[in-house]
Formats: sequence, structure tokens, C-alpha cells
Amino acid sequence: MSEQLGAEGAAGHYGTRSASLRAGAIDTATALASAFAAGASARDAERRLPVDEIEQLSASGLLAITVPQEFGGPGLGPSTLARVVAILAAADPSIAQIPQSHFTFLEALRRAGSDELRSWVYGRVLDGGRLANAQNERTGKTVTDDSTTVTATPDGLRLNGTKYYCTGAYFAHILAVRAVVADETGSQRKVLVYLPVDTPGIDIVDDWDGFGQRTTSSGTVTFTDVAVDGSALLDFSGLLAEPSTYGARAQLVHAAIDVGIARGALRAAAEVVTAARPWFESGLDRAVDDPYLIAQAGELELSVRAAESLLETAARRIEDADEPDGVAEASLATAAAKVAAGRAARDAAAQLFDFGGTRSASGKANWSRFWRDARTHTLHDPERWKVHHLGKWALAGQPPPSHTSL
Repeated sequence: MSEQLGAEGAAGHYGTRSASLRAGAIDTATALASAFAAGASARDAERRLPVDEIEQLSASGLLAITVPQEFGGPGLGPSTLARVVAILAAADPSIAQIPQSHFTFLEALRRAGSDELRSWVYGRVLDGGRLANAQNERTGKTVTDDSTTVTATPDGLRLNGTKYYCTGAYFAHILAVRAVVADETGSQRKVLVYLPVDTPGIDIVDDWDGFGQRTTSSGTVTFTDVAVDGSALLDFSGLLAEPSTYGARAQLVHAAIDVGIARGALRAAAEVVTAARPWFESGLDRAVDDPYLIAQAGELELSVRAAESLLETAARRIEDADEPDGVAEASLATAAAKVAAGRAARDAAAQLFDFGGTRSASGKANWSRFWRDARTHTLHDPERWKVHHLGKWALAGQPPPSHTSL
């Protein structure tokens, strides 16, 4: 796809070019997904990181699809991104989750990065470079609290702190680190620090032991007196100061991962049922002809299609949002998509076993990976709060807040 992106860049009409690039991205994702699916179960069972697969993902050009045109990228939008991520997640949800923060912090750059910082990061990404997050901590009252600091010293700026759940850090070339820094008045503001992973003082440990999303390398990163260039800082507080679709865009990718898990589990049900024996009372020769299983599959197909449609709608609302006026609708649409996707993923993954019977619970078969992935990934952002904001809008027309999780 990388070659195709370059060729398409010389095309004439933007609409034709954009449609062609979108089709190329989807075709590339579909081809990669087929290859990735073949080894997904073994990688999960062995907790083996998808090193070769992530290199293939980089080489394909898919990780650069949102790089703005003015910086040499295709500048594709949320609709294409959501579709690509869902396709990959249906094959291997861990692979789909690894670049979630990659795309989120490329968007932060587009909105608030300096030209110097954007040129550096976008250039690396166009050459196959990968970003990963270093955001969350365990010591604060909530996930928004940070103790990681950028401090001015006689030797320049220094970064110190520890971050957890740093998905994709093992594969990254650049880390986007959330930290606090004191300005000249003494007040603190939040920043993102974009750091090459080989900077001295950075220690990445792949200690993620979750029962699902096993191969995302969501481990721990420690920063000890890491030298920071002032040009590598992005004003994160400023980025969030005004309502925007930044949070919705981040949530859209999470929703796409759940949609993909749901679709992948339903495809697995079609495979599982072919090996199942029919229930003796049915009088049938094949389990796949059981009318009750057919009805159950139909209900799941309805749920998954609804989630897919809501994902598409949310992407369009984000694309059409006239900030700040259109932010509320984009956020609500994305919240609805995320809740529907999470429910569909958990339901399809849990009901998968009904189509195979007892033999589908075999550890060797490893069909549990869909449910484990769905249950783990949907813990990211509480659905109850998304439903809460949807309810407030429905009854009182109250717009939702604007933050990174909505």
C-alpha cells in the first residue's frame, strides 16, 4: 500500500483520490487480516508477541493513513480508520489494539503540535515508525492524575516517572508520555512528551499478564532522568481546553476494536457449529440446521450489524462536526457506538460456545480467546457513564462533557 499511496498522491480530483486511497486501505487491511488470523490463536495461547505481524502492518502503510496531506500523508479520516481497525480486530484484537494510541497521538499532533514536532513525527511514521502511549499511572485518585514530571534542571529538562498499561510500547519507535510541568508562574499544566524509545533512561518491561488481549505488550515503562528537548512537548492542557472531537476520535478506535471482536466471534461460531453434533431431540443430521441455533445466530447477526452501523454513523458525525458546535452530537454518537460494540462483542463471544457444545470449551481449541479479549478490552472506559450521558441528553438535552474518554 505504501507504493499505492505515493502513486495516488499524484491523482487529480481530491474526491476520486480519497475514494481510491480508502479502497486501497481497506483492501490492504483485508489481506493482512487474513494472514494475521491464521496465527492469532497460537500467539494468544503462547502469549507470543506479534513481532513479524506488526512489522508487516508498518510496511503496509496502514499506520500512516491519517497523516495529513500537507505532511506527505494520505489524510484519510475516521470512517476509513474505523473500518480498517475493525477488519484487523476481527482477525486478531491484540494487533488491532496495538496502534490505537498511535492514531490517537497522531491526532493530538495534528491539533496542537508545533510544525517542527509534526514534521519529525509524521516523517518517522511515513517511514514506518510507530507510536505508543505512556499515559496511565496507579498512584493517583483517578486515571487522570499524573505524578510523572518534566522538571527544569541545570542540565536541561528531565523526565521522571512510571507508567503502566503502555500498550504497544515494546513495538514503538516513539513514546507519547503524559506528564506535568511547572510553568514560569509555578502552576502546573499537562503535556505530552514525544520521545524516541532509545533515549537513555527509558526502561520498557513487557509485564502485562491480563487474561485477554494477551499480546498487546501493555506493560510498564519507567523514566529516570530522561533528557527532554523542549521542542518535543505538546500542550495537552491546551488541547483539552476547548470542546473538540479529540476524545471521540480516540473512543471511535476502541469501538472499532470491539466491533471487530464481535464480528470475529460470530465468524468463529460458523466454524464451530460445523464440528458440533446435533442435539438428539432435533432429529437433524447437522447442528447447523438446528432452528434454535439459527435463531440465536440471527439475533447475534442483528446485534453485530447494529454495532457496525453505529460505528459508521459515529465516524461520519465526527467527520461532519463543526467544532465546537458539532462536538456534542459526535460524542453522543461515538458513545452509542462504543456501548453497542462492547455489548455485541461480549454477547457474541460468550454465546460462541452454544454453537459448539462441550467440545468448544477445549483449551486446545482456544475459542475462549474471543470472550477474554472482549471482556478485557471493554474494561477500558465504563459503559455506564456513556449510557449516563446518553440518558441526560435524551431527557434534558444536556450536552455531554468533552474529554478524552467521550
